Amino acid sequence: MELLEPMPDLTGAEEWLNGEVKREDLVGDKPTLIHFWSVSCYLCKVAMAQVNQFRDHYKDELNVVAVHMPRSEEDLDIAQIKAVAAEHGINQPIFVDSEHKLAAVFDNQYVPAYYLFDHAGKLRHFQAGARGLNMLDKRVNRILEELEKTF
Repeated sequence: MELLEPMPDLTGAEEWLNGEVKREDLVGDKPTLIHFWSVSCYLCKVAMAQVNQFRDHYKDELNVVAVHMPRSEEDLDIAQIKAVAAEHGINQPIFVDSEHKLAAVFDNQYVPAYYLFDHAGKLRHFQAGARGLNMLDKRVNRILEELEKTF
């Protein structure tokens, strides 16, 4: 995805865990963080505590959606995805992208990967890798300041 592209529809999930959300639910009043992860990704598990802190810190100001993107056949086991999600406190909605349908729409090949959309649903920031969350705080605050000026 290119910067300022609109958030795509969240369709093609094998299953939703922790509740299903649609694009319409996420666009309008607050920014959205969509993060890709995988059960076999060590860096994803390490980063999850930071994702959870980020989610909890901005709980009233930011939507957070997880996308489980398998990297191998072993990653397709729904019971394992549920177990790892529970173990790491992933209680936000999880789009299970077993066929990489959403990953293809995002043109995403990485885990962990972070896509930050503003309240209007435009992509404002993308980051991948172990340090992907480091810049997000600054970006979210910038978007929230812009949002305050509009209302």
